[in-house]
This record gives sequence, C-alpha cells and structure tokens, in this order.
Amino acid sequence: MIKKNQRPIYLNIRTIRFPITAIASILHRISGILLFITIGPILWMLKLSLSSNNEFCKIHRFLLMNHYIFQFMFWIVTILLIYHIFAGIRQILMDFGCLNQTLLIGKISAKIIFVLTILLSIFIGILIWYPLNQS
Repeated sequence: MIKKNQRPIYLNIRTIRFPITAIASILHRISGILLFITIGPILWMLKLSLSSNNEFCKIHRFLLMNHYIFQFMFWIVTILLIYHIFAGIRQILMDFGCLNQTLLIGKISAKIIFVLTILLSIFIGILIWYPLNQS
C-alpha cells in the first residue's frame, strides 16, 4: 500500500482564479453586508430631511453641493444598491427557473449585471457631480 504524503498543501490565494459567477455571488454578499452597515446613517438622514424644509435644505446642501467626500460616499452606496438589486433579480430569476441554470447562462447573466451596474454608475455619477439644475 502506498502511503500518501500528509503534509498540508500551500494554496497561494493570488494564483486562484474565480469564475465570473463566483465573483458575482461574492460581490452580491459583500454589497448586502455594506448596505446593511450603511442603512442606519441613511435612515437617520432621511428622518432629518423629512422633519422640516430647513433640515432638508441643510442635508441637500451638505450631501450634494459642497462636500465631495460625501458625494463620493453617496455614489458608492448608490452603486452598492444598484448592484445588489440587479444581482438579486438575477438570483431570483435563476431560482424560479426563468433562466436556465447552465454555466453559460450564469456567465452571461453575471456579465450583464456587471455591465448594467457600470453604465448606471457612470450615469448616476454624472448626475451627482454635474447636476442638471445648478440652483
């Protein structure tokens, strides 16, 4: 009987290539976690903005007019939300059998959600940094 070597195998994480479907799934989970973390501050700002017109104007000025860091954070949260919605719709369609659960369909649908997220991210970034009305 041949005795196998029982030494641990060194797995270099940088050499492992994940398929695009795995990347889409991992990013869907990460976006969900980050959205869960940011829901508190978002609801707090919503509460403030709905309390009075003055508070709404303060938050609007603070978020969208002068502070580029907060504009960037708003853009990132919007990207997370868009990606999470698209990946969630993809997952639901695959679970209900509307999309065939083949590797080819999985790859194509993952590429579609990446492209849609990138296009909408660019569009929303333009709307945030170059608003239509400058008032």
